[in-house]
Order: sequence, then structure tokens, then C-alpha cells
Amino acid sequence: MKTLKFRDYLVPLIINQTKRTTWRIDDDKDLKVGDRLSLVNFNSKKEFARAVITEIRMKKLLEIDEKDFLDGHEEFSNRGQMLATYRRYYGKKINLNFLVKIAYFKLIEVV
Repeated sequence: MKTLKFRDYLVPLIINQTKRTTWRIDDDKDLKVGDRLSLVNFNSKKEFARAVITEIRMKKLLEIDEKDFLDGHEEFSNRGQMLATYRRYYGKKINLNFLVKIAYFKLIEVV
């Protein structure tokens, strides 16, 4: 089972199934369709749910559009805010040409 960490404010959105995607740059977990996931609160380090990946898409940050937010990903007010957020997570090397792995997941259980 692969582990994905999420910030505190995202946990309730995942539990109530409002958030059903995660965007990852530099996918060190090699996420694939069918992977079972342990979802962990980044701050408390505690598992809060389990899920399975149902779909994977790849896009450059530059290509992200409104449709990509429909499956529960938190929105950004503009590309600058999106870029700043991902630089905070992955470092200043990130630019709009970086590939993002969009992983769609289905919640299996809350733990």
C-alpha cells in the first residue's frame, strides 16, 4: 500500500468526498491505476482514510484548466497562486512547464 500525505485543511474534504484528486509533481511513489493508498494527515502523521487510484492523467501546470478542478481539487485564484503553492511544496525549481500527475481516487474507508 502506498502512502500519500495531505495538509490538515484537505482531510475533511477527502473524508466527505468533495476532494477526489491529488496533483503530484516528482511522483516518487510511481502512482498507477489500481494502487491502494493509505491517506495520512501531513501534520499529525496519522492515517485518516484508505483509497484506490481509479485514473491517472499527466499535464503541464500551464495546461491545467477549469475542468481539472471539477473533481474536487482545491482551486487557485490564478496561475501565479498555483505556481507559488507548488513551489512551497516542491521548491523554487518548479515552473509552468513541469508535468503534474493528476491521480483520481475513490475512498474505500475512513479509519
